[in-house]
Amino acid sequence: MLEKVDEIKQQIEAFQTENPEELEAFRIKYLGSKGLIKGLFADFKNVPNDQKKEFGQRLNELKNFAQEKHDALKATATKAQSKANAPDDLTRPGEPLPVGSRHPISLVRDEIIDIFSRIGYSVEEGPEVEDDWHNFTALNFPEEHPARDMQDTFFVNSENGENLALRTHTSSVQVRIMESQELPIRIIAPGRVYRNEAISARAHCFFHQVEGLYIDKNVSFADLKQTLLFFVKEMFGEKAKIRLRPSYFPFTEPSAEMDVSCTICNSKGCNVCKYTGWLEIMGCGMVDPNVLENCGIDSKVYSGFAFGMGVERIAQLKFQVNDLRLYSENDVRFLDQFKAVF
Repeated sequence: MLEKVDEIKQQIEAFQTENPEELEAFRIKYLGSKGLIKGLFADFKNVPNDQKKEFGQRLNELKNFAQEKHDALKATATKAQSKANAPDDLTRPGEPLPVGSRHPISLVRDEIIDIFSRIGYSVEEGPEVEDDWHNFTALNFPEEHPARDMQDTFFVNSENGENLALRTHTSSVQVRIMESQELPIRIIAPGRVYRNEAISARAHCFFHQVEGLYIDKNVSFADLKQTLLFFVKEMFGEKAKIRLRPSYFPFTEPSAEMDVSCTICNSKGCNVCKYTGWLEIMGCGMVDPNVLENCGIDSKVYSGFAFGMGVERIAQLKFQVNDLRLYSENDVRFLDQFKAVF
């Protein structure tokens, strides 16, 4: 009989639960009117007289131990249940907050990066406050170029008198990469740029660019054209068309402006495309030999092309937005439209 008491005590010691149903089953099994402990009390009359004192003490200890175990487990289960029913965070607002969305400029920039990443371009970045060498001189800008004038560029006062400015293009990143990386180079440089321009539906004093650069042996203008055609069709669809117009940039020769068919008016003409059916989205051209030499690259061995596009302008076409100012006004009604995009 004493062995039976020890066996039941070991079972009680080993039992653990926070489940109310399992705990109730435990109570019925050991402490119920038909439970094991009650059964031992019923067998007390069969215990020899010389063992009744010891057996009675052990039996009372077992009953008390089982009751204490049950009470402790019940308290733990009640606490766990209360915690489960409590709110996760009492500081949370009573009303649900609306879900935000990614900015259309971020959406388009990331899509541009994804398209060029698929054809081997890596992403590089650089500082927004640039020195004269990286922003102008290394890119073949002559001293008298109007971009160096106060009316076109935001210049920054420097403590040591160095000529600094808010970068007017991310071409400055190209210079830093050509100076520091081994050839061949195939990179894109997304970032914010600044120009002292009147704010309108087509222009702003700050905007976002993605510059591209490819330097290797035997790179031709045909490579440039096919790369840009691939990009436009991936961005705007197979029906998108491009046209290249001769232009001038100090850092490329020959140079071109690239237009894409206006998706806002389906090439019929609107205020955004100035009723031409085309919208200029980037400048491009073959890297000028002087720029290569400025960056320590032998222009007789290597050639390359560069291009730079405005992210806002492409977003205008992508989402058919007719006013560039909407991107920086933080109007929630405008931004909410892009929750389901991508």
